Amino acid sequence: MNAEAALSPKGLPIALDAAGGDFGAPPNVEGAVLAARAGVSVLLVGNPVALHAELGKYPGSGALPLEVVHADDVIGMDEHASDVRSRTGASINVCTRMVKEGRAAAAVSMGHSGATMASALLTFGRIKGVDRPAILTHMPARGGMTTLLDAGANADVKATYMAQWARLATVYLKVLEDQENPTVGLLSIGEEDHKGSALVIETHALLRELHGQGINFHGNVEGRDIFLGTTDIVVTDGFTGNVVLKLAEGEAKVMFGWIKEALNSSVKSKLGGLLVRTSLRGLAERMDPSTYGASILIGVKGLAFIGHGSANATAVKNALLRAARAHEGKLLPRLEAAFGETK
Repeated sequence: MNAEAALSPKGLPIALDAAGGDFGAPPNVEGAVLAARAGVSVLLVGNPVALHAELGKYPGSGALPLEVVHADDVIGMDEHASDVRSRTGASINVCTRMVKEGRAAAAVSMGHSGATMASALLTFGRIKGVDRPAILTHMPARGGMTTLLDAGANADVKATYMAQWARLATVYLKVLEDQENPTVGLLSIGEEDHKGSALVIETHALLRELHGQGINFHGNVEGRDIFLGTTDIVVTDGFTGNVVLKLAEGEAKVMFGWIKEALNSSVKSKLGGLLVRTSLRGLAERMDPSTYGASILIGVKGLAFIGHGSANATAVKNALLRAARAHEGKLLPRLEAAFGETK
């Protein structure tokens, strides 16, 4: 789906933690300008002086649906996530509070991921029927992408949590990706039902029982299946999911480094590199995390998206577009309805 074509500046704006991330205001403001030009209204939360200075770099930004909201504090990347409890004026807390109060449709942050999760959970609470929220992310796969969760919110989990995440991810893909009946795979060390840890075996049995009740369970999948696109959704615990995500991102960088070295190793290789440059550029874009913008913290009673601290303007823009689509698609009410029907 073309996100930009589907959006309009009508309705609630998206609250962006414009002070968060490794590089502070510059990529956040540039990303917000790009999103605003695509039709998304954005609230830039942070130091007004710094934000107005950045906005001044973009001619015509004054006519865009952008508004600066004051926040006199920001939780740094090296600080504790628990600080959100006492630092009410921190930019991420301002963002989630505006969503809670109905002044914003969603909160987006490229800042401290733990602080974003803590702020969202404390401010929004959980959807009724969800024991633990999860980080839902997308990974490039053959023919498109694979949706992975949990990508790091919960290291220690129960089988019931993963069954809930399977249902949450199913509704998410129906709303945002128009997938009518997405398949669910359970990450394990073998495809056979009896393979895996005690947790995996217990989760497999539970998902098998729930097949056809809001979940289209495929069965166990292995690590390679994530990139083969064997299933639309892959469910695992947050510890394993985060390792998988970081490994994939790291391997992609190393692999392209190897390709670059190989193509520059000789005159013939350099000539060959010119011939495949366009194809390699397209491949690099598919594997670039900024393509997906940010990951949703799914299961809380509000929309919150968490991006990379090193995010560039493209990632910020795409995160804002995805957040706007989630709101316009009524993702949260549909998630609540799905669990209400289950109950």
